[in-house]
Amino acid sequence: MELTLNNGITLPALGLGVFQSPPEETTAAVQTALEVGYRHIDTAAAYGNEREVGEGIRRSGLDRSDVFIETKVWVSDYGYDETLHAWDKAAGKLGVEQLDLFILHQPAPDRFEKTITAYKALETLLKDGRVRAIGVSNFLPHHLERLLAETDVVPAVNQIELHPYFTQRDVQAADAANGILTQAWSPIGGITFYPGWGENRRNVMRDPAIAAVAQAHGKTPAQVMLRWHLQQGRSAIPKSTNPARIAENFDVFDFELAPEQMAAIDALDTGTRSGPDPDVARPERFAMVIPEA
Repeated sequence: MELTLNNGITLPALGLGVFQSPPEETTAAVQTALEVGYRHIDTAAAYGNEREVGEGIRRSGLDRSDVFIETKVWVSDYGYDETLHAWDKAAGKLGVEQLDLFILHQPAPDRFEKTITAYKALETLLKDGRVRAIGVSNFLPHHLERLLAETDVVPAVNQIELHPYFTQRDVQAADAANGILTQAWSPIGGITFYPGWGENRRNVMRDPAIAAVAQAHGKTPAQVMLRWHLQQGRSAIPKSTNPARIAENFDVFDFELAPEQMAAIDALDTGTRSGPDPDVARPERFAMVIPEA
């Protein structure tokens, strides 16, 4: 299943995420995913595993053109020249000459002027053909409004925390109004651990409403949630290094949720995020230096 971005490029709706995947496990996870049928891999400079993602793609034996590679610029590389160089670092580690989707990792509200100039560098990379599409991550409606007012190219994608307990309807609406594809990170429930955030959260994987839908279809809660994303027209990037889970997460194209099942999942939204608040500046984290290729 593919989704068409606002510049005509197509993106496989389901991708493999590698956030918090240890480098030593990432190559095997990527290779496994591509063998299962995934054709979209999402990584980031800040994850520290772009090199291993590139190795996994090479080991798969697939042509470069068959794999959609998405990665992100970290805040310490914001700024025009710095972001152009961030492309050099990412492409060098991944071992490619072109990125399919290159996005800004955070709005970084404490230095938004640099966020704007970083995005202008993405526009240059797009014009030069070094990337096929550009976008953002964790942008809230007011971040998007300012970005759109000061730049020329509408982001193709906004990657945000999105799962049944946290649906960010305001962000989805702002994305839709501007022709931006919403892409879900933590799509199966915000279960990745973020130190200092979301300690009191409930695990949506154990929600009885989702369990009931899963039982009705003979599927797992994770598969039901991924199907929910796909039927609402989103991109989703579940993360796993477990070969069985990687395969399970891709096995979501042979069933369909009924309207009442979709509504039951929609009704689970708590309005509480599990990950960091994009409006809160994190200067120490933002200062993390991304190594050279």
